[in-house]
Formats: sequence, structure tokens, C-alpha cells
Amino acid sequence: MSTAAIAEGVDKVATQLNQDFNEAVVITVVPGGTLFTADLTRRLNFDICMDYISCPHTPGDRNNSSDIVYHNNIDIRDKNVIIIDDAIESGGTMQRLVEFISENYSPASVAVAVLFVKPGRVNIPVKQYYALEMENDDLLIGYGMPWGNKYRNLPYVAKLIK
Repeated sequence: MSTAAIAEGVDKVATQLNQDFNEAVVITVVPGGTLFTADLTRRLNFDICMDYISCPHTPGDRNNSSDIVYHNNIDIRDKNVIIIDDAIESGGTMQRLVEFISENYSPASVAVAVLFVKPGRVNIPVKQYYALEMENDDLLIGYGMPWGNKYRNLPYVAKLIK
């Protein structure tokens, strides 16, 4: 996916979010979601506060049990929360993050915004905003998505060829 196609995808998600929110707390999944968050938040026309969360995982791992680290810099009780990441692959990690935020911090709502979603992912019972639904489960690199802790900084997205 070229940088121009990524920009179109960011605009698509921003347009949807701008229609649905007047304010929200944006929680970025780090490190993968940082590039998408930076591009997306500059296109939002509503008030936001920002925080971050992490949960290290192996791409495609449906059974991620690593620790969730959330700094809780902003009180999100009774506020709309948008969790932003680069992609939902199997969905296991995102499902855990949504449950963690919902069960421990009592937000008014939780939504998810990502550039890509992959087929066959687990059900995540919140509204999801995404630019592109993948047709297959190719491993992707670039624009925040790594392989072997490399390639995150590519300005485009490419299929990993091993």
C-alpha cells in the first residue's frame, strides 16, 4: 500500500470518527499504532486527550497473555475512548485491550480505529473504524508494523516475503 493509499485510508477513518464524536480520549497502542495515531489525530476535528497502552505480542497470536501496561494519565471514567492501532490481525490482543479498559476504567464507550483488519479475526464487541479489510492473512510490514523489530518506519505497507 503506497503512502497515497495510506493517506486515503487515514482520511476515510477520520471522516467516520468526525461524524460520530465531539470529544474522545485517544489511547494509542504502542509502538505499532504511533504512526497511524499521528496521521489520524491531525485529521480529527473534535477535542481529544491522548494516552497510550501496550501489550507486546507476536503478530497473529490469538492467545496473547503478556502484561498490559496502561499508564492511565487521563481519567477516562464516563468518557468516549478510541483505541488506535495499526492493524487488527487475529484480534486477540485488541479484544484483551478493549476488555481491560472497559472492565477497569468505566468509560462511557469504547471504539477501535485501525488502518487494516484481517479476515478470520475474533469478535471484538465494539464499534470498529478501519480503512481496509484484508482479503487474506499476509504478514504486513511498514507504517508501524514490524517483523523481527525491523521495518516499522517504512512509510508504506508491504507484504513480508520470508
